[in-house]
Formats: sequence, structure tokens, C-alpha cells
Amino acid sequence: MAKLHISKSILINAPADKVFGVISDFNHWTAWSPWLIQEPEATVKVASDAKSYSWEGDRIGSGNMRIAAEAKNQSVDYDLNFLKPWKSEAKVRFELSQKEAGTKVSWLMDSSLPFYLFWMKKMMTAYVGMDYERGLAMLKDYVEDGEVHSKLDFKKTSNYDGCQYIGIKESCTKETLGPSMSGAFEKLWKFMGENSDLVAGDAFSIYHKWDMVNNKIEYTSGIPVKNLPADLPAEFKVGEIPETKIYTVAHTGPYAHLGNAWATLYNMQQNKTIKVNKKIHPFETYVNKPGEVPDNELVTEIHFAVK
Repeated sequence: MAKLHISKSILINAPADKVFGVISDFNHWTAWSPWLIQEPEATVKVASDAKSYSWEGDRIGSGNMRIAAEAKNQSVDYDLNFLKPWKSEAKVRFELSQKEAGTKVSWLMDSSLPFYLFWMKKMMTAYVGMDYERGLAMLKDYVEDGEVHSKLDFKKTSNYDGCQYIGIKESCTKETLGPSMSGAFEKLWKFMGENSDLVAGDAFSIYHKWDMVNNKIEYTSGIPVKNLPADLPAEFKVGEIPETKIYTVAHTGPYAHLGNAWATLYNMQQNKTIKVNKKIHPFETYVNKPGEVPDNELVTEIHFAVK
């Protein structure tokens, strides 16, 4: 059996007793679960004492979890059982540590893969690790603000007319994606400020490669244009997104939570809810921009080309 160990942490600006009250009561989990957000229609049943719950969905599978032990304001241990897409068990734990700026919250999991899936260990560690990071970010919102600033709107299938664009292609890591993309768009918008008559639609980023195991990302940030100018800066490139059918999930909230929409679409692809056209790379369009609206009102549409 291939052993899995996941450990992720975050600092929450709240006392430990407030965090403990949330993680030790499953009535709260539906609000910040990184999996339930992917399938809002999934069936969730919470026990009357709020110490166990079960779920069942078409995309997120089925299973149950119960609190096995708790030390007030310090830790909670859980027994986790997956029933679908395959049977497995895991030991899950939250650890709380009071800090001057709040509470350090660590989320840990120990599990194993069936022997015939040993080759997926690195990939599963990366995937589940990102799920934990998404969950902790939403838990932080929920504890600090009483709500999660991440909403998904399943817009489903439509036709995309295609576009030609000017853009900048970059390579980075998950940690440097934000600054890298901000720098690219700063250059693009500076150029477009002098050529505003060329703009033909919302800005976007195309993700050519996202290797979670090796933490390598290749993307192009671009702006649709009516025609291609002849005097482009050397680092700019021109390209085209062809006309295609797309499946869209719109995300409302800060860019830090965009992983919720991306994880949902990759989950739908994996479970064959959508049949992806892999010849066209997935992309996200920015319906509005930081500075125009508060971060909690930013709308980003994530598109997967589908057959």
C-alpha cells in the first residue's frame, strides 16, 4: 500500500475556541468544505449530535466521517471512510496553536492508496494538498467573517466565438503565479491604454500547463483585439482561441479562491461529466477588474473547451 501524508497550515485571526467550535461541529462543514463546493446538490446528512456526517454525490463520490477524539481548543481527530469512487480509510486531524496574531490551524491526513494505484501517490499528494489549502482558505473566511467569499455559478455549455489576441507567455510556480500574472497584465494594459480602440473583449489567461507534482505552470495572459498592430513590443505574442463549444463555471470572489472553480472543472473532466477537447487549452476570463469592484465581487469565468 502506498502511504499518503498531507499537512497544511494557515493562520486564522480568531481565538482557538472559535476555530474549535467550527471544526468540531459538522453543521459548519458544508459552508467551507473544499469538496462540497464542487457539487452543491450532493446529499449531506449530519448526525443529531453534529459529531459525524455522510455525503453522497455524482462527482465527489460518497463516504462518511466521525469525530474520534477531541481536546478542547487544541485538536480534533476524525475517522474518514471513502466509499466511492473507491473504498479507503484515513485518519484526519486538526491541530490548533494560539499565536499572537490569532490561531495557527494545521490540517493533517494519513491514508493509503490501493496497491494497484501506487503510481498515483505523488499526484494524489499534490491534489489533496491543494484541496486542503483551498479548504483552509475558506475556513479562514468562515471563522473570521462568518461566510466564505467564494461562490460558483455553473453556467454549463455555450458557444465561444473565438478571438485573436495579443499576450505575454510566462512560466512560474504556484507561489509566484500572482506576481507573475500581475506583471504581465501591467505591461499589456499599459500598451492597450495607448491602443484602446483595439480591445475586443475581456482579458483572459490561458493555462498551457499546470504540473502540480513538480509545481510548474505555463500560461499566457492576453487581451482580445479587433486587429493585430504591427508595432508590438518584442515580448508580446499574438495568438488565437478558435471558435469552440465551452463549459463554463463562473467564480465570484477573490482570486485567491479561484482554485475552487478550477478543481470543480477538473473533477468534472475526471468523472466524465464533461468531455474535454484537449486540443484547446482551458482559459479564464476576467469579467471585471481589481479596483473596479471589491475583491469579494470579482467575477472570473473559467472555460473548458468541450466536444
